[in-house]
Amino acid sequence: MNMKGKSTFKAFVVVLLVFISSVNTIAYAQESKKKIKSASKKLERGYEKGNRDTLAQGYFDLGESYYQKGEFAKSESYYKKSKDLFEKTGDSEGIAKSSRALAKVQEELNKDKEAKVNYNTARAYSEKAGNVTSNTLNTNDVSRLSVRSDSTRLQQNFLEENIDLGKKNNDTNEIITNYGRLGEINLKNNNMQAGIASFSNAYEFSKNKPEQALRYNQLITNAYLQNKDFTKAIETKKKILDESFVENSTELKASEMTSLADIYIQKNENATAIKLLNESYALSVRNGHTLEAKKCIEKLDSIYRSSGRREASLALYKNFLSDLPAIIIRDSSLTDNKIIAETEGKLKKLETEKALKDELIREKNMINFWLIAAMIILVIFTAVILFILKKLKTKNKKIALQSLRREMNPHFIFNSLNSINQFIANNNELQANQYLTKFSTLMRRVMENSKEDFVLFSKEVELLQNYLELEKSRFPDKFDFSIEIEDPLYADDQLKIPGMLIQPHLENAIWHGLRYKDEKGFLKLSFTKKQSGIEIIIEDSGIGIAESKKHKTANQKQHSGRGITNTLERIKILNELYQQNITCIVEDKAAPNHGVKVKMTVPLLKNKTA
Repeated sequence: MNMKGKSTFKAFVVVLLVFISSVNTIAYAQESKKKIKSASKKLERGYEKGNRDTLAQGYFDLGESYYQKGEFAKSESYYKKSKDLFEKTGDSEGIAKSSRALAKVQEELNKDKEAKVNYNTARAYSEKAGNVTSNTLNTNDVSRLSVRSDSTRLQQNFLEENIDLGKKNNDTNEIITNYGRLGEINLKNNNMQAGIASFSNAYEFSKNKPEQALRYNQLITNAYLQNKDFTKAIETKKKILDESFVENSTELKASEMTSLADIYIQKNENATAIKLLNESYALSVRNGHTLEAKKCIEKLDSIYRSSGRREASLALYKNFLSDLPAIIIRDSSLTDNKIIAETEGKLKKLETEKALKDELIREKNMINFWLIAAMIILVIFTAVILFILKKLKTKNKKIALQSLRREMNPHFIFNSLNSINQFIANNNELQANQYLTKFSTLMRRVMENSKEDFVLFSKEVELLQNYLELEKSRFPDKFDFSIEIEDPLYADDQLKIPGMLIQPHLENAIWHGLRYKDEKGFLKLSFTKKQSGIEIIIEDSGIGIAESKKHKTANQKQHSGRGITNTLERIKILNELYQQNITCIVEDKAAPNHGVKVKMTVPLLKNKTA
């Protein structure tokens, strides 16, 4: 067989293995399945009779079963349902036990806040029910979750007290859980010896609960492997292979042999690993454990490929294909007959419905054809119309935005020329010339920035700096100003913001707020980087909006300014056109700090074009 043929053959086998594993889930704990079936029947009876107590206990039993299996998410869901039902019946003992069970599983899911709430609930209801032991257990767990995470000794004390209470009351569940938590704390604090000792105690008490015993044995093994102590890890795995619940379950035995082989692979003892994997594979084939057989095949294949034994790898897959029918036959006994019957019934129903639909299609073929064609034409026509309307709407918005942007230029020029006129009226020719020079530079910047909807942040800041310097020269005794920019914003030379949105607010602050003050005021402009974008704060110590209105002349009242109105209109169109969320809030500052505060938020934009 050439290399291409080998690859094709191997790919076929891998796909087949994945298919088998997806349709053939094997439960390895018969006792656990019995508990789940018992709980399910209890739920059926509860629903048939409308009995909340039976339903609550059924959900609680399901939660317990999945907790022992290590399926914590499912366990949490069932415990929650149990708790809700116990609360509806007002059963204090039921609420206490379901709340505690829920808290325990939430700790496993690292939901410590929720766990603490449920421990508190369990404490309150166990006290109400007069259960002193349960009250103490829950009090200890609330205290343990309330102390600082580095208070190791305190946490250990609470766990040890719970273990003593569990032993006193022969409550193996509490003993196992608290020994397990004690082990986790010790390992977290790099005390491996104490951690392994705690896990070992949990393991000894959980031998009647195979799922939990397997879990703690694996935790002990992992701790040794983390420390590269392969000898101890191997001893730990061999120990569980000698346990009766493993000896009596061919599936568990095959699984643990595969896990032991993993350790030998890490130890670079491939010969021993291959021997164990072959034994596990043979055991899986004889007893119809498809998933375990698949694991063995994959691990053996990995060893052979790493050592360049491609022929051995190919032979491995050939043997699996020959063994496959026997495995499938043995696995078929585990298939749920009820699910098969329901599936077959659904298939028959679907086949009947499909036959009727095919007959209907044949009878009305021509009508359906023209109907579908008409619908397609209508959809295309509608789509074209919508596309054209959207384009027109976008174009109109861009035109409106351009118009508003250009409107700002004469508005700005008019206000600036008023300042020059004032200098000339006061016979201050030198200052008028200086102002005019600065003004011409500023106007060149304004005209450059007015070509696009978005301009470079650095250029806009430069424009605002020049504008404030001009106004400062116009009103030297009325205000000082500062511009504060966070370093990340200043360092980003690609950042863009809408142009001429900030200047009208600065102009308002100076001309309608600071100009009317008797003493010198202050104008602060700051740019801060936030998660939502750039936060721009314009804050002045002027007379405020309400007081400014009183100073307006009759002529000013008749002709309201366009600067701020224009700005708000531009913000609205920018938000619609570019799907942004630019916001602007203007408010009077409360006494005694008179003035106006403007807060704008502009999303972070890079390389944005109009």
